[in-house]
Order: sequence, then structure tokens, then C-alpha cells
Amino acid sequence: MNAPLAHTRVLSLALNLPGPAALLRCAQMGAQCTKLEPPPAPGQPSADPMGIYSPAAYGELHQGVRVLHAHLKTDEGQAALHAELAHTDVLITSFRPSALTKLGLGWEALQARYPRLSLVRIVGALGERAEEPGHDLTYEAEAGLLASLQVPPTLFADMAGALMASEAVLQALLARAQQGTGVCIEVGLAEAAQWLAMPLHWGLTTPQGDVGGAHAGYRVYPCADGRVAVAALEPHFATRLCEAAGLAARGDMEHMRDQATHAAIARFLLGHTRDELTALAQSRDIPLHTLR
Repeated sequence: MNAPLAHTRVLSLALNLPGPAALLRCAQMGAQCTKLEPPPAPGQPSADPMGIYSPAAYGELHQGVRVLHAHLKTDEGQAALHAELAHTDVLITSFRPSALTKLGLGWEALQARYPRLSLVRIVGALGERAEEPGHDLTYEAEAGLLASLQVPPTLFADMAGALMASEAVLQALLARAQQGTGVCIEVGLAEAAQWLAMPLHWGLTTPQGDVGGAHAGYRVYPCADGRVAVAALEPHFATRLCEAAGLAARGDMEHMRDQATHAAIARFLLGHTRDELTALAQSRDIPLHTLR
């Protein structure tokens, strides 16, 4: 298996979701991963909030990760931390910069003591906003990703930030190979949400956009016993969908944006069951997925 982080040691102090998810990605890429978290309070399974409100998620996030416990505000905790840092390649944190400084983990202090160590610092937002409070929901709202009063189906900013943080680990190792010393890379969850929102800001996913509902081959339709997500965007897929619906064999944009085409495809799909549409997709090579 591809293991670009083999023989790399990654230490994380980050709790909750973005940091542990980034560490899991590093473990999946072959890194030797350690997480240092506070000891759990009496009667609690973990000091990480994820371990309290979702033990199953906590367990999955820490597969292949060595978990240690220490209070970083104590001399013993600091000793345990620096014993790990002495042989760590990349440190991942999710504290505010001011909290890192109080713990003696500001970038200047780390670089002076461990010149080859890199720091990946996950923050709410980059630069002067790094001290602002926030969470996934507020970053999604700021990016324009909340379309209703419904809470989004997943934590987009957190998970995108985790991917950016694991990418930053790779960037840090490349930089160290070139210059011989570690680097500090800051990953902002607000910026991660903005990255995910770029197709929306380009207009691609608005109702007038071809992947926002304007194209009849790229929509969610009702069917006889559920729903069907149709992704026949390319002309050859759209042509096959039109043929199946009894329409002219045309997959060009003008035809697929026409309201008559929308209506005809909607009628066709509503008259078929999920099983029938799945069989149709397999026989005619049309990208769709049915849902209950």
C-alpha cells in the first residue's frame, strides 16, 4: 500500500474532530501517530469531547493512534510532552495561538528547541481572526453554505479542515527536505469552508447553475417508491437518459435546460421504481443512485 508518511512521527494535541480526523489520515498514510490528551475526569470515558458525546466516533478516529494522557499545565505533563516532541516530526494543535504561547508552544519557542520539528496549527480562522470563537456551523454560515434552518448533514468545515491539515503535514515534510528545518503552517476552518463554497460562489450550484438544478440530467427527482439522484451531465449520459425517457436523443445544454425536457424526465422517473431505475442505469450506463 502507498504509505507516503512511513517513518514519520506525528504528535497531536488537538481534541474534538478536525485534529483527530487529520491524525487519522496521517495514520492511514503510514505515519506513527500519537495523541496526547488530558486524563479523563472521574466517571468520564475521555477528556476529548468526542469521546463523551460519540464514543463510537472517538474509537474510529483513533484507530492506529497511540493515545497518551498528561496535564500540560503541570511539570509532569510538560515533561511527558517534551519527551514526545524530542522525536516528533510534525506537531498538530488546535489551541488558540495565545493558549499555545502560555503552554510554551509558540512557534518561536518550538523552533529554537526543536529546529527540525514542524507545527501544523489548526485555528478557527487565519491571521488576526485566529483568536475568535467559532465552530463548524458558524464557518459554514459565513461561507454561505446554510440554505435553510436545517443543520447541515455533516461537519463540512471540520472535515475539510482535517484534510487540509493532513495535507499540511505533507507540505511540512517537503519543506524540511528542501531547507533542513521545520515550518509552521496554519490551517483555518473558516477558510476550509470557503474552499468548499467556491462552486456556490461561482454560480455552479445555484438554481440557475447546471449542477444546481437547471440541467434536467443533474437533479434529484421523485420516483415511484422513493427518490433518484440523476447525474447525467455529460452529453452522452444525457442522451441516454433522454432516450430512456422517450425523448429525442439529444444531450446538448439547450435541450437539457428546456422546461419541457425537465417535465418529461420527471414524469418518466416518477413512473418507475427504485429497482427498475437501478436496472436501467446498469443496462444503459446512466449515472444515477436511488434513495428511499
